[in-house]
Amino acid sequence: MSKRLGVLVVVLALVSSAAGSASKADEKPSELWLATASSLGQRALSDPAAFDFVRSLTTEIGQRLAGTAAHKRAVAWAEARLKAAGFENVHSEPFTFPAWIRGEEKAEIVAPIPQHLAITALGGSIATDANGIEAEIALFRTYDDLLAAAPGSLAGKIAIVTQRMVRAQDGSGYGAANPIRRSGPSEAAKRGAVAYLLRSLGTDSHRLPHTGALTYKDDAPRIPAASLAVPDAEQLERLAALGPVRIRLVLRPTVEENASSWNVVGELKGNERPDEIVLIGGHLDSWDLGTGATDDGAGTAIAFGAARLIGSLPQRPSRTIRVVLFGAEEMDFSGAAYAQAHQGEIGNIVVAAEADFGAGNVYSVQLPPGAAGSDFGRLLQRVIAPLGANVDSRPALFGGEDIRDLHRAGVPTSSLRQDGLDYFDTHHTADDTLDKIDPKRLEQAVAVWTAFTYLSATSGVDFRSLASTAK
Repeated sequence: MSKRLGVLVVVLALVSSAAGSASKADEKPSELWLATASSLGQRALSDPAAFDFVRSLTTEIGQRLAGTAAHKRAVAWAEARLKAAGFENVHSEPFTFPAWIRGEEKAEIVAPIPQHLAITALGGSIATDANGIEAEIALFRTYDDLLAAAPGSLAGKIAIVTQRMVRAQDGSGYGAANPIRRSGPSEAAKRGAVAYLLRSLGTDSHRLPHTGALTYKDDAPRIPAASLAVPDAEQLERLAALGPVRIRLVLRPTVEENASSWNVVGELKGNERPDEIVLIGGHLDSWDLGTGATDDGAGTAIAFGAARLIGSLPQRPSRTIRVVLFGAEEMDFSGAAYAQAHQGEIGNIVVAAEADFGAGNVYSVQLPPGAAGSDFGRLLQRVIAPLGANVDSRPALFGGEDIRDLHRAGVPTSSLRQDGLDYFDTHHTADDTLDKIDPKRLEQAVAVWTAFTYLSATSGVDFRSLASTAK
């Protein structure tokens, strides 16, 4: 062996061993951590594992609505994939929930001009009777207009809100419009409506309605609710401007009260502090209209791909990396189930983050309070800047639906912000399919997630202490 080659081997060995070199007494960033994280990030940019993961999931399983046989197959598939990739402690954690299953759904204008409407039931909606509901509509161009309607003013009518959703890179347009879907049915019912329709929460112009869950309020009657495809909502606006419009709506979903679902877990055990956990994940379930490629096959693939790369190092990070593939996010049950099952180790979870915003590239990372300006934040910035991302000076306020309950219990959360400018073109529709994923953008997301996860697991950063110092 030449002298030069011998030096190179020693350097590479040091870089590889950096994953386990942190100790509680060494809290400052290390150039070895930087070198390892940077190397992992560059490897991710040409690693097909994440795309292969989501391709297999959407092809071999397809839709994965929680409570269906397909979702149960997805759980077994995920366990097998994690085990084959070398994860440890792979298992599924069961919980029960009321599974909502889509049934017949159709709507039509019966007057003044008969025509079909493209609709899809909102998750959790009650059913109409077999004959459906026929009634005159009360159309509101904005949600605020509906809220301004007097109690009883919508008696016997089908309320329709056609407010448009704003396209935004960070998805803020969806957050602003979300109450239209979540709370709209109950607000319409308080005013006497017998059913509720809304313009899809989407940024496309396709005749494909967007589904999504509603939340019935205890102080209002429950009424059937569905989403209109964007062109159909606009058609109703034009017709309503000409005079009264009558619609017939049929929704026939069913509910299995004590259905089973599972959160799938796999770990890379830490080599020094295995009881300290860096938790990353996505949700394995999906809506039933498409094949759940961007929501959230891509998110599960990102978490899998990042952890798999770290697991390929010669030496593990000091902390345990836990990947959780949540089992019923779309209907709002898996996060609470996981937090309840793990309430005894809340204090051991160093940080949690969920990938649930498609397959776009990560452009910024929001860390727990106080972390952006810390040594950790500065080190992370050095690693992800060449990847096309930056550390946001603003702290993370929301890390994902499935880790909301962990956050409420005191777990620090991070948000890795993905470019979502076109995400809501296909979100919750039949068009959420594999062809919407650009493998290169997905690989960039995996690269940033890998750097964040590796540094969180190996650097010894204490996000709770940073947050208390920042107050």
